[in-house]
Amino acid sequence: MAHFGILCPAASGHLNPMTALGYELRQRGHRVTVVGFLDAKPKVLAAGLEFRAIGEEAFPVGAIPNSLATLGQLEGLAAFQYTVKAFQQFTLTLLEEAPAAFQSVGVEALLIDQTSFGGATVAQFLGLPFITVCCALMLNQEPSVPPFNTAWTYSSAWWARLRNQLGHNLMARVARPITEVIVEYRRRWNLPAYRHPDDAYSNLAQLCQQPPEFEFPRQHLPACFHFTGPYSNPASREPSSFPFEQLTGQPLIYASLGTVQNRLLGTFATIAEACQDMDAQLIIALGGGSTPGALPTLPGSPLVVAYAPQLELLQRTTLTITHAGLNTTLESLSNGVPMVAIPIANDQPGVAARIAWTGTGEVVPLKQLSVSRLRSAIQRVLTEGIYKENALKLQAAIQQAGGANRAADIIEQVVATGKAVKQQ
Repeated sequence: MAHFGILCPAASGHLNPMTALGYELRQRGHRVTVVGFLDAKPKVLAAGLEFRAIGEEAFPVGAIPNSLATLGQLEGLAAFQYTVKAFQQFTLTLLEEAPAAFQSVGVEALLIDQTSFGGATVAQFLGLPFITVCCALMLNQEPSVPPFNTAWTYSSAWWARLRNQLGHNLMARVARPITEVIVEYRRRWNLPAYRHPDDAYSNLAQLCQQPPEFEFPRQHLPACFHFTGPYSNPASREPSSFPFEQLTGQPLIYASLGTVQNRLLGTFATIAEACQDMDAQLIIALGGGSTPGALPTLPGSPLVVAYAPQLELLQRTTLTITHAGLNTTLESLSNGVPMVAIPIANDQPGVAARIAWTGTGEVVPLKQLSVSRLRSAIQRVLTEGIYKENALKLQAAIQQAGGANRAADIIEQVVATGKAVKQQ
């Protein structure tokens, strides 16, 4: 049995899938230790995994929720710029403290979230094999695919390729504060410089939560890239209480803006008014952005909760209204539930673009959000059967992809052989 170390951001959208993957490995008899900031500890322990803290001075308990509270009030470019600044600080702390933390617990291989940008450098400095895990929308670049944080549609035309390249160049400039930190540490540790952003990803195995059907056409992925489908397991999550006795038996509309971009409280009022007078029950999950008592009385008297047992509720849901976070999107599709997406920031516009491309839902950009526009989108998804049909196709694709079980098989093979695992 092996001892795996995990690196990922201390946010639910990354911790939930990574701890689900760690839980699967632990069930197979392996030892799994997550190295991260103190705010990640409760989720890690709830999954039955070991935890080793770093950044206790720079990021004491409450630092990540406070940072997310600020981010949750932002949108678009401002949110992305704030995210870059935060990740610069996270990356610096990771590079300074993670090597000693992993050495102290004696890990044999690392599972590195694709957005833990200094993770590969840590693994190479320690001489450890590592696997890249795409918990958010995959970041791998190629000319025909738009940057992950744009709402651009896919096109193979020359103008689209030019547009995409300009977008990637702009992204590189905006993300320079992060890359400069990594460049400095690679120089300091005598590691070769990266020639391309994708050089930071594993050459043994790259695991992606998306099924291939929920990604634009790709021609240049490495042979070790695997679309495994999502990693979700209620047994690895902190429990959330919910008043199931208050469900009316009407078709269920589940609305969540996730746990990051959820402080735009006026959006919840718009959602409630758009769903008013429909033959459906609306549930709003605030994701920790506020408390039900802090909201004004909403139209239609929806059932509002701070947190919801999302995996269980989606089994009963007819329609999801989502910020287009990848986890909520894939968990909806895992249950064959179509969506109306209101993307706000970071990779959410890219996820929403794929919802539109797969025909599994409608997209209403935040800047164009109105009660009438949202109501029209909801009614289309509820009444036109093609959205449900497409969601069921994605559900079948996710089931076939294998999820955490398939990902764990690949991880075990990499560790056992020390060789790359090729996509089958």
